[in-house]
Amino acid sequence: MLKLICIDVDGTLVGTAGDPSDAVWTATKRAIDQGQHLALCTARGAFGKSWEYAKQLDPAGWHIFHAGAALIHTGTGERITAELSLDQVAHCEAAAARNGWVIEFYDTDGYAVASDDQKAQDHAALMGVTFVPRERSALEGAIVRVQFVVAQDQANAVLAEVPAGTRGTAAVSPVQPGVAFVSIIDEAVNKGTAAGEIAARLGIGLDGVMMVGDGHNDLDALRVVGHPVAMGNAAQEVLDVATHVVGHVDDDGLVEALLLSETL
Repeated sequence: MLKLICIDVDGTLVGTAGDPSDAVWTATKRAIDQGQHLALCTARGAFGKSWEYAKQLDPAGWHIFHAGAALIHTGTGERITAELSLDQVAHCEAAAARNGWVIEFYDTDGYAVASDDQKAQDHAALMGVTFVPRERSALEGAIVRVQFVVAQDQANAVLAEVPAGTRGTAAVSPVQPGVAFVSIIDEAVNKGTAAGEIAARLGIGLDGVMMVGDGHNDLDALRVVGHPVAMGNAAQEVLDVATHVVGHVDDDGLVEALLLSETL
């Protein structure tokens, strides 16, 4: 039985219904009850629905937010973060203004978006927070991630604007089809480095870790763990690196992955 399973949110834990199914929660409770550690591994921030998901997956464990730029322990509140520089943030802000893109700024526990574009409003609903436009100056903490919310066919154009010292990854959500979420974080961190940090704190090697995901921003973690699992709805690049493929998110493929983790 594997001790640590890292679980992506959009397209893995959450399908088109917008929240995990009862079958998924039953399976995660079974895993927790038998001593497994379930770590949320998401590009989302540590608030709204994602924070509630983390607490339900493991109320006293480490979870990965902001695509690896923040790790937070749900029991102690301890956190490990990688911040963006003011120059990097300003570079992204200028690119958004020049191209008319929606841009969101994140500290560990909250976010700010000044645009009232429908994509921004829909994204707030997806995250489970009230949509209130505000400038990035309203954030109290240091910025750990910048995110562009654009039409899916604009993702590559956004990635071409990534500032020096950062890395960009694009993700999609079945809850908001046709939209790409392009995250910009410090180049030294990703979901893979974050998974390694949690594994080290649990005293296990990455060869004993499972990562379950579906999108491009899961690849860093999938490539370093011993048991990379792709959802049936995964991008082709994810399917190519996976050693196991489970069902579609809307068919509770995550339940299948958790059952698999008991046999490895």
